[in-house]
Amino acid sequence: MRHVYSCPLRWADMDAFGHVNNVVFLRYLEEARIDFMFRLAPGDGSPSFSGGSVVARHEIDYVRPLVHRHAPVTIESWVTRITAASLTIKYEVKDEDTLYVRASTVVVPYDLEAGRPRRISAEEKAFLQEYMDDADSAGEQQSEAVAA
Repeated sequence: MRHVYSCPLRWADMDAFGHVNNVVFLRYLEEARIDFMFRLAPGDGSPSFSGGSVVARHEIDYVRPLVHRHAPVTIESWVTRITAASLTIKYEVKDEDTLYVRASTVVVPYDLEAGRPRRISAEEKAFLQEYMDDADSAGEQQSEAVAA
């Protein structure tokens, strides 16, 4: 299963060439990630992910320029890896027939009061596993094995 987020484009997102600036895509990914992770958040009485999280890594492949328009862009997110203290989220920024960006983010749950990373709770893991893409995860593990 994938989380789907409809992301509006803003006039200020454009660069001098009339395309959405590459840095702005990090903001788009952040909006989609927060929308996804806070599905299991304090609003429903759950303390999960409310203590904080930090980004350990971003990886972005820019496939094609995105030109400003009034219609939002779709960002699909899913989980490809869950460890004891981190998770990897992959994204596709796209329209129905056009892919603009492929990306991934390694997120580390963080205890803001203690000032250190923390483990993923059982509740968080169960939630994340609903969005796990096993085929994508296997490909990622193979890539890591080849690199080692």
